[in-house]
Amino acid sequence: METLLPLARQIGEKLKARKETVGISESSGGGLISAVLLAVPGASAYFMGGAVVYTRPAGEAFLGATKEKRAGIRSSSEPWATMAAELVRERLGTTWGLAETGASGPTGNSYGDPAGHTCVAVVGPNGKTARTLRTGSNDRVANMRAFAAEALKLLDAQLG
Repeated sequence: METLLPLARQIGEKLKARKETVGISESSGGGLISAVLLAVPGASAYFMGGAVVYTRPAGEAFLGATKEKRAGIRSSSEPWATMAAELVRERLGTTWGLAETGASGPTGNSYGDPAGHTCVAVVGPNGKTARTLRTGSNDRVANMRAFAAEALKLLDAQLG
């Protein structure tokens, strides 16, 4: 977590200065994105909430990702990450929505993605953006850290 704190502080300062807020949906990051953003003093000014959306029932409960909304979109993909970012932003009424979805390891997921695969997305005033990261590693903890870093980097880039 220590390695992620400088970026989280930078994001927190930008959000506070702009009086903007963020909501988080993460899966294989396991809550690390939320934890590092909340580790920054004054996080209550910008962090509105987050959820570890690890299963379909969690997606329905926390995001409102109904079967109809999920139609044709598979988890661990850029379209799913984008939809999750949109839904968390909508449900929490935030300026920004940030989502992560992937396979931390040590094995891949049921969709055929290898361990170390994640997709992250940010939705906000500047539009929508998503990207995929593949670490090539099956180290679960290292991947969780890499996934959180990738999500934070994408949010920071969108904040400018």
